[in-house]
Amino acid sequence: MKKLLVAFSLTLFISAGFAQEQKEKTETVTLTIDQAVEYALKNSRTLKSNDIDLEMKKRASNVSWNVFLPNVSLNGTMKRSNEISPSYAQKGITDYPNEESRWDVIGGASVSWNFTPAYIAKIQIAKANYEAGKISWEQSQNETLINVKKIYYGLLLQQESLKIQKTTLENARQRMIQAEANFKSGLVPEIGLLQTQVNYENTKPSVDSAEQTLNQQFDTFAFLIGLPVGTKIELTSSIEPQYVDVTTEDLLNKYADNDLQIQSMKKNMETAKLGITALDLSTWIPTFALSYGWTPMYTDGSTMGLSPLGNNAKAFGFASDLGKNDKWYDSGSLTLTLAWNLTNMLPWSSNRQQVKDYRQQLAQLELAVESLKENQKVQVRKAVDTLNQAKQQIENMNRSVQLAQKAYDMQLRSYRSGTTELLDLRDSENSLNQAKLGQLNQKYQYISALMDLENTLNVKLTGESNSAVTK
Repeated sequence: MKKLLVAFSLTLFISAGFAQEQKEKTETVTLTIDQAVEYALKNSRTLKSNDIDLEMKKRASNVSWNVFLPNVSLNGTMKRSNEISPSYAQKGITDYPNEESRWDVIGGASVSWNFTPAYIAKIQIAKANYEAGKISWEQSQNETLINVKKIYYGLLLQQESLKIQKTTLENARQRMIQAEANFKSGLVPEIGLLQTQVNYENTKPSVDSAEQTLNQQFDTFAFLIGLPVGTKIELTSSIEPQYVDVTTEDLLNKYADNDLQIQSMKKNMETAKLGITALDLSTWIPTFALSYGWTPMYTDGSTMGLSPLGNNAKAFGFASDLGKNDKWYDSGSLTLTLAWNLTNMLPWSSNRQQVKDYRQQLAQLELAVESLKENQKVQVRKAVDTLNQAKQQIENMNRSVQLAQKAYDMQLRSYRSGTTELLDLRDSENSLNQAKLGQLNQKYQYISALMDLENTLNVKLTGESNSAVTK
């Protein structure tokens, strides 16, 4: 009995945990446009990867001075001699007295330091790469956030479209119910009932398809901002643009130099110039090398020559040779060197060819900057034209929506009184839906064009929430 109670309790516990887990999975996340952007900044995998790239460039810039660090090394060697050296053999010594005397232990330490003015240029290159990395990071941030905002507003547009389609479907269902009642009362023929049924059944698949597409887009949005795929998201902002009064000439005069793409190209040009400087310095200016080595050796000062760490030599027992003249000797040295690599001076060497490559890259970058400046003018002019046109269309469609709504209400009253055909009512309803969707689409176009314009010029033309209006 106790086992059954335990098993039952465990089952209830697991069931409760599973229910809680399912509740957490199905919990709805409510997001305004600003909250979506903030969430993406904290959780987007793309942005986190960009942060790592920038951190690596920053670290490389911070420690670029390490080219001036000296090379310090320590070494130790154990050596076993196979035969007695000829100098000892000439003295009549033909073999080592024991195994220990065959072994030598040699130690050493060395310090070397090189200097060339090219190192200074390399440090500058590392810092320029970091500055270029910051620009690339900012570009990636802007592009990711713009994508988040565009998808957010796109989802709002799809939601509004789905609402209209569902309203149309519900209206078709209500008309079908009314037609059934009228048919039973003998007020309409059977063909009228069949028409309403066909209209309702034909509308359902398109609504189901639109809803499925919207759910898939929500999954994409969740992935983009770093939420688990499948999370239910509720969007609480609306598609209401903040209008700006701008001209192409004023924008280009004030903000043309803010373009991040142009700034990135200029940083690449700076890096290429520093690369040329580094190669020239390493070619035409000698490298200064300073090195010091310490290697303790033992010498007997008479007939035995040099022997590492003389304790082993003493093991031979040659008192007549080693007793009086043995001493330590440092065979290391201090070296100062000036070195030129003459091969690098040849015009066809890899060094000089790399300089030519850098110069051609500079020419390409200059052309790219000119092209970007011209493209910037095109994009700004296009965006401004889109803003002006969309604003005008929004104002026009606002009047169209009001008129279409009035016409639909009149047709609906006439249809209910039996003085209007179903086809006329459907045409009126389609006109109203098209007017509403057209207005929403123009609002989306305005917001999208404004974001592209701000991204192109790297400037904020609206308030902090960037066209987000919370319900």
